[in-house]
Amino acid sequence: MAMLLQPPAAEPLSLAEAKLVLRVEHDTDDDLIATLIAAARRHVEAVTRRALLVQTWRLARDAWPASGRIAVLPAPLRTVVAARVFDAAGTARAIDPEIFTLDPTNAPGVIAVAPHVPRAPGRRTAGIEIDVSVGYGETAAEVPAPLVQAVRMLLAHWYANRAVVAETSAQPLPLGVAALLAPWRVLLP
Repeated sequence: MAMLLQPPAAEPLSLAEAKLVLRVEHDTDDDLIATLIAAARRHVEAVTRRALLVQTWRLARDAWPASGRIAVLPAPLRTVVAARVFDAAGTARAIDPEIFTLDPTNAPGVIAVAPHVPRAPGRRTAGIEIDVSVGYGETAAEVPAPLVQAVRMLLAHWYANRAVVAETSAQPLPLGVAALLAPWRVLLP
């Protein structure tokens, strides 16, 4: 299980950039446009299983894997921020993040715990928590251009079709979005 702890501090498009893309010169729709930017980013992240900008996620596991390897999604993995194991009473015991070996080049990223497997959790469910930092970087300039372009295309599509309310009349997503995202999708083993 993975849970978002801290979302990105910014979006891959600023409001000003988005308004240029949309050719909007008024401020009336600023809140709507900001919401659509965030929604487009989240959609791209969900489809690709990648975090565009740096964010913190918590991975919860019931036990240490026999392989000694923990796959991390969303990709790309940056660092282990913190880790803890819970005893039977529910008390968290911190684990030094330095004991983990990271392979951030793979997607999904991998955290290797062997040969230094910490103590087994005493709690049956979610007895292990590992907080990780994921994402390409702090700024949009560090995000691969095709992923930012997909955000732009989704934003433009959703802004142009914002009045569509009936499911039967909903416009399909632009084909270009799927083409841009296909090579970036993280496939699960």
